[in-house]
Amino acid sequence: MTVLTACQSTPDAPAVTAIALDQNQGLDQNIASLTQAVSANPSDPEALNVRGTAYGRAGKYDAAIQDFTTALQLDPNFYQAYANRALVYRQTNQPAKAVQDYSTALQINPNYDSAYIGRGNVYRVAGRNREALIDFQRAIDLNTTDPRAYHNRGLLYQIDGQHKQAIEDFSTAISLQATAPEPYSGRGVSYLALGDEENAFADFNAALKLDESKAEYWVNQALVYERKGDRGRAFKSYARAAQLDPKYRPAKDGMARTSGSA
Repeated sequence: MTVLTACQSTPDAPAVTAIALDQNQGLDQNIASLTQAVSANPSDPEALNVRGTAYGRAGKYDAAIQDFTTALQLDPNFYQAYANRALVYRQTNQPAKAVQDYSTALQINPNYDSAYIGRGNVYRVAGRNREALIDFQRAIDLNTTDPRAYHNRGLLYQIDGQHKQAIEDFSTAISLQATAPEPYSGRGVSYLALGDEENAFADFNAALKLDESKAEYWVNQALVYERKGDRGRAFKSYARAAQLDPKYRPAKDGMARTSGSA
């Protein structure tokens, strides 16, 4: 899936990345065996839902939508299938359909935290921050253990300049899933906004340790080096970011500011 970022090009605005769903989980699914299960039980909506999930994780979105739709024809109250189809609609840039499916899932089961998180993220990406915040808060009120609820609420607090609250939410997200790099990056951004370069640097390095492939994380690290006056290391980190994503403007701008210092 596409990872959405809130990137800015000024030296004082590091990049923040939204938590990405694990797109690799379904790639090892034996779709052939799942198809056998569907063939053996063509009226079983659960079998279709499982195969649809595997299709979705493998990037076979049309097949996934077809399976979820058939499952819902068999069981109109299958709220998980609505939420799963909504996720595919999100991934294929059909936000209105995604919101409709998430909302239907919640009409069937008002306590389904994953649907609140999914719909909230659609709202957040669309800039409908108030509605997004309400949905993330609902999931949190349901005692969700999904780190995305806290991470995404943290992003909204961050946009609003409420960095202490954002740090608390990013920290909770990290406690729920310590292997996700995005909350470390997000928390680092808020630390840096509060002038805490030491903790910001530690978090940016933690994000890089978990995922060295994101240009944004290298730029965030470079920003701290630049603030500390270490232009040589800043240039190297900006250059690494530009190598990973040649079109990433903050990397290019950073290299221009620190060139001749490597």
